[in-house]
This record gives sequence, structure tokens and C-alpha cells, in this order.
Amino acid sequence: MRATLRWAHSDLRTHRGEALFLVLATAGIVASLLLATALFGYATNPWQRVFTQSHGAHVWLHTDAAADTGKLAGLDGVDSVAGPYPTADVTVSSRGSRAAVELRGTQERPSVGSPPVVSGRWLDPSTPNGVVLESRLARALLAEPGDTIGVPGTARELTVVGLADSAEPRYRPGEQPGLVWALPSAVPDPGGQVIGLRLTDPGDTSYVVQRAVTVLGAGAIGEVSTWQQARAEAQGDNRLLGQVLGLFGLGALVAAGLAVHGAISTRIRGHLRDLSVLKAIGFTPGQVVRVFLLQHLAYALLGAVAAAALAEVLGSRIPGRLGDAVGVWQGLPGHTVALIVVPVGAVLFIGATTGLAAWRAGRVPPVPVPRPTAALGGRLTGATGRSRGRAPGEAEAGHGARPASVLRRVFRLPPAAPRTGQLSGMARRALGLRIPPALVLGWHKAFTRRPRSLATVARLTLPLLLIVVAMSAWTTIDRFHSEPEQIGLPTTLSVRADAGLNERQTRTLLERDPQVAAAYPGVETAALVPGQTATIALRGLGTQQDPYPYTLAEGRAARGADEAVAGQGLLDLLDVRVGDWVRMTVGDQPQILHIVGRSIEPENAGRVISTSLDTLRANDPGLRPTLYELRLDPGADPGEVADRLATAGRGHLDVHTVANPADGLSPLRAVVAGLIAVLALIGLIELLTAIGGTVREGERDLLALKAIGLSPRQITAITVTATGCTALAAVLAATALGLPLAHWLIDAQGRSSGIGAGIAQGPSALLMLLLGAAAVLCAAALAAVPAARAARRRLADTLSAVA
Repeated sequence: MRATLRWAHSDLRTHRGEALFLVLATAGIVASLLLATALFGYATNPWQRVFTQSHGAHVWLHTDAAADTGKLAGLDGVDSVAGPYPTADVTVSSRGSRAAVELRGTQERPSVGSPPVVSGRWLDPSTPNGVVLESRLARALLAEPGDTIGVPGTARELTVVGLADSAEPRYRPGEQPGLVWALPSAVPDPGGQVIGLRLTDPGDTSYVVQRAVTVLGAGAIGEVSTWQQARAEAQGDNRLLGQVLGLFGLGALVAAGLAVHGAISTRIRGHLRDLSVLKAIGFTPGQVVRVFLLQHLAYALLGAVAAAALAEVLGSRIPGRLGDAVGVWQGLPGHTVALIVVPVGAVLFIGATTGLAAWRAGRVPPVPVPRPTAALGGRLTGATGRSRGRAPGEAEAGHGARPASVLRRVFRLPPAAPRTGQLSGMARRALGLRIPPALVLGWHKAFTRRPRSLATVARLTLPLLLIVVAMSAWTTIDRFHSEPEQIGLPTTLSVRADAGLNERQTRTLLERDPQVAAAYPGVETAALVPGQTATIALRGLGTQQDPYPYTLAEGRAARGADEAVAGQGLLDLLDVRVGDWVRMTVGDQPQILHIVGRSIEPENAGRVISTSLDTLRANDPGLRPTLYELRLDPGADPGEVADRLATAGRGHLDVHTVANPADGLSPLRAVVAGLIAVLALIGLIELLTAIGGTVREGERDLLALKAIGLSPRQITAITVTATGCTALAAVLAATALGLPLAHWLIDAQGRSSGIGAGIAQGPSALLMLLLGAAAVLCAAALAAVPAARAARRRLADTLSAVA
């Protein structure tokens, strides 16, 4: 054991840089996997915690005020009900911010769907105008307990007495109204009612919704929301961040394992004599295996422990969503288990790849077997010592033939001995074109041993491939901001007008602004899908004369009567395709539309079907626009335009910036940057391994190269060229495989989220060129110093290495 430790210590002193890189790479990989675990827990558990604490309802039905909702309590599968509660849709304002809300009247705190109060208190009859705001809505309004919020257009004022969390669909400006609880007396003119159903089996949600619609009648149902939709919205971007971290963390773990395997294999080839000496002095094969295995397990364990400690101590202090996720994750029941299992799993994986390479070290015989000398492509058979491919009349190897003779014949120098091997035809043609010998021999050296060369290229390709995928993810996020019209966001502002302005007045007011390029009138309503198991968003935007510029990924635009485009989420929900006809119900009116295209829909999980306002008016002539989508001139500031419109509207306009899905993905930029750094570190380890192997193998050719008159600078250029060619091959392979893989992964994520395929954007050609140039130049720079040292070695040292 003492001798084993001394040898391991000596090896560590010789390869300190490699050991440091392995520790840092392992730490980065384990940190990525731990952050991915934290984000997955953060995405699911907060909503689940709120749902459990509030004894939440699995289904919420919004109906008209005359619906007899008492019948729903007796439906099969319904365990208990919440409500019905009277509701009114109003707009509230606070500190310059406005929001559309659902005012929900409740006399006492409900037993089902009881929102947990996070600040302040619950409703009290002593404060008849008191309200409790949903916490996300409160953040948008900058409201706290004790503040007063107004109702624009009226003299009413409401006092905020508390803030509460809710497991219902969250507030989204311009899309989903916020939730405000109030006493029934604060809802004097309800426009409808809402009832919640808690089920005995959540898996029966669709069946219960269908039965409820049948009992009440389709015309009485305004909107249906389920616990699955609320959970999916709550998970949202956090789950995507977790998926990205997990995917790249696992990919980096595989790349690190392969890099360790390659490093050990290369060191075994370069230390066969040392291993034979260890065997000769009494080391057993098992001891040799343990030396390599324990050494690299120690590196991996040190990096894993460091990453786990940093994640535990400093993880919650990371700014933004990642820090919040780690803080919540640390309070979850499975936190300790994950903190142990993830690092242990990473160490065991690295140990497994290390063991495969270390096993080869244990098989090295005590007496070294003479290796055949390869003169840059010419090979001698180890068993007979005869030359392969020797022309008739040439002398046998070992009887006058020397490695230098090959190079002398290639460079047309006076032959000192017959040839023992030959360069490839391409190499000979390149030399005939007077290409510098160092470049030709370097290229030939890089790809002479095909299995070994391909393995090196493959190990270096994997981290570069993941870097290309990460760059594609970064570019796609940038596209959401730089080209929003290409990913389903052709407009910038959404405006809703109250009853104080008619359609003509509203359009005149909006189009009067000098920076408004177009104003598209429209209406959005909830519609029951066939089977009456869920509701979708039915939108009518633009007119036949001024159509709305939908972003199409498939099919064509809706131009004729009854034509529509749909999002991927709706196509999946209804199991239909472009070209099909679909029937839905709006109130008690059926609406039949022909889907002629698939649009990229970042809203409502893609469960949107869109047509023109004229098409909806054909079914309901009295339909009046309730919203206007504004397209602004290039370079216009949305905030300034919104302020001008709100001032010009004199309280009659509710102006919101259209939400961009990429706004919630801003932490992903830092994540991608960190992952690229980890992958670059793994690639650096593989480069150093390849350089070390190339330099060691070149020691056998050093005498021949010096004998034919090549200078140390030319010999150095051969090694540098060989390393650069290997890096270039890896870059080309990573580009060829990484770009299609990135498009497939991003589009698959788009389909699963309902947005749909067609959002992927690869890096620009310039960026890919810079990546390739950086990889090749870095490889060449790293190879220059060790290659120069090897080329200037003394003759005695070179003879010792060859021996």
C-alpha cells in the first residue's frame, strides 16, 4: 500500500494540471445536475404545496348567473364543492398600474379551495370594502396590505387586507385576469358565478367536466379550468430550465467519463515500461488497477463533494430564480437524498469508465513486448519483423532498413537504406504539390491509426457538439427578443377599451399615435371543445381587408370564410391536423371552422384557434371588439407608447405590453454560459490528453526526423499540425451533428409546450466559424509548448524513450 501511495503521489506531481481539470469538470457537472434537481423540485412542489394546503378544487367552472350549479354536488366522482361564488369582471388600478381581475364574492373562508394567506389577514365584515389579492396579482400592482386600489371609471375604492396564494391559473397581463376575493356586498352587480369541484379521483377530470357541461347545458358554461392546466402553467419556465440543466449535465457527465477513459488509456500507452517495472517488482494486476481507479475516484470525489458543499451553502444566494429554486428545494423532504445520490451517481459513473481503462493497465505483461516501429505510415509486423508492402528486392527489416529511409525517399534525399513503409497516396500527391512537409506529415500522423484517431475525434466531438446545442439554445432565446414577429408575436401592445368608447372612437384614438403602425381589432373568448371536456381560446383578430399577420409554420393563412389557423396545443388536444374541420361551442352557439394552417402560438399553451373578426361576426352580427393588438413602428419604445395611449384614453383604455415567453427564460442565459464553460473545460482535458499521446508517440520518430534534416521547428510543426487536424475534424463532426440535433431538441420542446415546432434558430455562420477557429487555434497553441520541448530533447533521452 505504501508503494502504491508513493507511485500515485509521484504521478499526481507529474500530472497536476490534468488532475485539477478533472476536479473542476466534475464539480461543474455535479453542480449542473444539482441545480437541475432543484429546478424540477421548485417547478412542481410550490404549486403542489399550495394545492394541498388550500384543499384545492380539481375543476373550476365559470357559468352565467342563472345556472343551477347545485346539481353538480351530486355528480359521480365529485367529493365536495366550493361555492358557487358570484363574480364580476372589473379593472383595478394601483400606483399607476392597471390589471383586469375577477372579483369573487365569498361570505366566509371556503373549506375547498381555501387560499392560504401569506400576508395580512382574511376578509372581515368589519371592513366591507376589504379585498384579498392573489399574490402574483399583488406583485403586478405593487400592492400590500393596507393599500387602497381604485376601480377606473367609478368612485369605488377597495382596501387590501391580505395577500394569498392560489392553485388556480395564475394572473397573466392581457391573458388571464387576476383573482380578488371580496365580501358579497363588494360584488353588487355580478355577471356570473364560479364553482369548484374537488374530485375523488383526479384522473376522472375530463369525465366529470363532460358530465357537468351536460347537466348545466353548454350555453351556461363560460370557461373551464382544470388542475392540470394550472399545474402546467405554474411549472412553466422552471421546468424548462431544469430540463436544460439536466440534459446538458448528463451530456457533460458522459463527456467527462469518456475524457477520463481516454486520458488513462493514453497514459497507459505512454507508460508501458513503468507499468512493466511495477509488475516486475511485485505489483499484482489488481494493485495496478487500484492505483488508477482510486486515483481518479479521488479526483471525482473531491470535485463532487466541493460542488455539493457549494450548492448547499451558496446555492440559495444565487441571484434570481436559480437562488429561489435552491432555497425552496432545500426545504423539501427529498433534498438530503438528492444531495447524496446525485454526487455519488456521478462519481460511480466516472469510476466505471475509469475501471475499463485501468483494467487494460492491469493486463500489461511484466516483460515489455517490443512494439513495431511505424515510420509515419509504414508498419512492421511485430511477429516476424518483416516489412508490410515491401517491394521485391528490398532488404528485410532489421538488415539495413531504418525509419529515416522512408523520409529520405519521400523528400528525394540520397537513400541510406531501402524503404520500410509508405505514405498514403494523398500524402504523396500533397508532397508533389510542394506543400510544406511539416503540414503533410502532421496531417498524416493525425489519421494514420484510424481506430485510435477516430476514438480521439469522437471524445473531442461530444463536448463540442453539446456546445453547439447550447449556442443554438442561446440564439433561439435571442430570436424571441430580436425577431418576435417570427415566433408568433407580431404585435407589441394589447389594448382593451371599456364601454365609454365605441369601436370607431377607439380605433381613431389608437391610430392617431404616430408610432402605431397598425391596430387590429379583435375578440377572445372561451369555447368548449368537442366532447365538452375542456375550454380553448377562440380568437378573432383583424379583418378581411386588414388581416392579422399570424406566424405560420405549416399550411397557409386564413383568408376565406370559416377558415382558421390553430396552435400546436389545440391540434394535440383535439387530435386533428391541418385541413380538418373542427366544431366548438361558444355559449349556446356552435362555431365550425376549417383549419388551414398551424400558427406558432406562445400563449395559452398553444390551445388557441384564430380566425378573422369578420368570420365570428358572420355567426354573431352584434359582436363588438373587446381588444386591439397594436403593431408599432421599428424602434418605438412600447413603454412610452403605452403611457401616451393611457393618457389619451383618459381612463377608458387598459394598455399592456404583450408578454414574451423569453422574458421568463432570462436565467437560462447564465445557465447556458456556465454549461459552455464546463463543456469547454472537458474539451480542454481531452485536448491535453490527445497532445500528450501525440508527443509520446512522436518520440519514436524523432530520430528519423532529425536524421533527414528536419529542424526542431519543423518537427514541432508536425505535432502542432496533427493536433490541429484532430481538432478540426472534431469541429466539423460537431457542426454536422450538433445543428440538426439542436433543431430537433428545440422543436421537440416547442411541440411539448404547445408553441409548436419551427422556433429553433441555429447560430450564425460567423459564430460557428469563430467556434471552429477558437477550437483549432487553442489546440495548436496548447500543443506548441510540449511539442517544442520534445523536439529539443537530447539524443540520449530520445534513445532511452525509443528503447
